[in-house]
Amino acid sequence: MHLTNGTTRLTARNRSLLRDAALALGCAALFGLLATLVTGQWRPLVRFDQEWIGELHTYAREHRMWTASVQTLSDIGATVTMRTLLGIAAGWLWLIGARVLAGWVAAQALVGWGAQWALKLAFGRSRPSFPDPVSHVGGPAFPSGHAMASAITCAVLVGLLWYRVRRRGRTAACLVAAATVLTIGWTRIALGVHWPSDVLAGWLAAGIVLGTVTAVIQLWRPGALARDVRRVNWRTRPRVQRVVVSSGHSPRAAAPPEEFPGTPSGRPDETVR
Repeated sequence: MHLTNGTTRLTARNRSLLRDAALALGCAALFGLLATLVTGQWRPLVRFDQEWIGELHTYAREHRMWTASVQTLSDIGATVTMRTLLGIAAGWLWLIGARVLAGWVAAQALVGWGAQWALKLAFGRSRPSFPDPVSHVGGPAFPSGHAMASAITCAVLVGLLWYRVRRRGRTAACLVAAATVLTIGWTRIALGVHWPSDVLAGWLAAGIVLGTVTAVIQLWRPGALARDVRRVNWRTRPRVQRVVVSSGHSPRAAAPPEEFPGTPSGRPDETVR
């Protein structure tokens, strides 16, 4: 949407804030329901968890090469890997001057890490136990840290790419992100170190963190995230296109309105340097 005046811009900000709040509240409600079922030992959920874990463990025990491949995928998608990616993204954004956007990325990583351990310690759910485990992990199980960290990281990276690519690129990014999140979550179940409900809880907890952090920053610095997105688009645009825009020959061809909303010239606000 092309924002051309203060009223429209304010409406767009309110819509964005409502969307973020709805994400956080919706995921919180679902997480609360799932946590209630888990702590109450709801029999259909217990049976579902045990059947999935039992069948996958039997297969993993009988197919060691397959299990080693799954373990490798799980290690690649570890929480340290995911938070390192967010740290690199935050550092790069800080260096190019997108300080609020960098803070948003860093906050997602830090709040996600803190929320993960706070929830694990609060519920203290035991992990699946086998006499012949194929993988060993310590600590509480609920929610899955791998599932939570991968969902937060992939959502943030897709968000950073969203205004840099066109429709096909956005579709590809979403598909890759979804496949990554699903694969990492599935590996934790296949290795017998998490119940399926742990993984689902990790995804819901990620939604809470994503929506809450974004909404808080929107309230704290209204419009700052959008300005930083425009700054990133401008700073990373090819130099030839910058020269064309600066000379005034074809501003709209060089900077599509959807990439720089609210700036008639297609350039970032001059007051935000």
